[in-house]
Amino acid sequence: MRLGPRPAALGLLLLCAVTAGAGDAEELHYPQGEHRSEYDREALLGGQEEVDEYVKLTPEEQHKRLKSIIKKIDLDSDGFLTESELSSWIQMSFKHYAMQEAKQQFVEYDKNSDGSVSWDEYNIQMYDRVIDFDENTALDDAEEESFRQLHLKDKKRFEKANQDSGPGLNLEEFIAFEHPEEVDYMTEFVIQEALEEHDKNGDGFVSLEEFLGDYRRDPTANEDPEWILVEKDRFLNDYDKDTDGRLDPQELLSWVVPNNQGIAQEEALQLDEMDLNSDRKLSEAEILENQDLFLTSEATDYGRQLHDEYFYHDEL
Repeated sequence: MRLGPRPAALGLLLLCAVTAGAGDAEELHYPQGEHRSEYDREALLGGQEEVDEYVKLTPEEQHKRLKSIIKKIDLDSDGFLTESELSSWIQMSFKHYAMQEAKQQFVEYDKNSDGSVSWDEYNIQMYDRVIDFDENTALDDAEEESFRQLHLKDKKRFEKANQDSGPGLNLEEFIAFEHPEEVDYMTEFVIQEALEEHDKNGDGFVSLEEFLGDYRRDPTANEDPEWILVEKDRFLNDYDKDTDGRLDPQELLSWVVPNNQGIAQEEALQLDEMDLNSDRKLSEAEILENQDLFLTSEATDYGRQLHDEYFYHDEL
């Protein structure tokens, strides 16, 4: 499941771990170049514990829960799932689990259980100590200065999320801090933060050059590297909707806060291979015939919805 962006400092701390683990994950997924299907099921169902729980369900229970989910996705109750219905369902799933995750984190961060997460408590949870940087004094070490900048951005986002100016964030404000893409009052802040970082000439827009950052083509190279070509394509075809060669604030938002709608549409389209009669909609029979594929899609959040009463319980 793709979730919204986390605070920037968290991304920095995770970057090394993710980079280091990428090769290990690839080896687990494709040992000696051979695809290991068990890896998909373990990853997509959320881990070994979820896999163990899933296989314990009787086929009847699996079908009952899955049929309940299918019924809820079918908004017009015509017996078929369209791309639009699947996309709407996937977006709802994204938001539900993002909110659930934030609620769980809130309890972990609220060290004194007073119903509020203070800035000190956030630091203690993230770094095991309270960190305090001088906002006006840059550090000599480049890596430390980069972290200082990210930490100060986190603090600004924390303060913006704190609507009531209390000593900390309540649950709703904590969700706004963790997932600003889900909260309207954070939108302008996110845009301004992105402009401060990327709009080098201060014209209120982000050009392609600003989008690419510090990249400069190697004068000895005949063409740009592959990753730059990919980034240019994203700029031109995904973000620059009015094709004026620059990103305005709303276009910039679709870059810095990934649009769950677009992701959901992509995931919905990937289910086309289940459409056995090519009528551009899925019947219950088609889904049940391709149950494994459906359970390893975002439509069921990789099968996790089978264990979540919010999704499969008929009374909800």
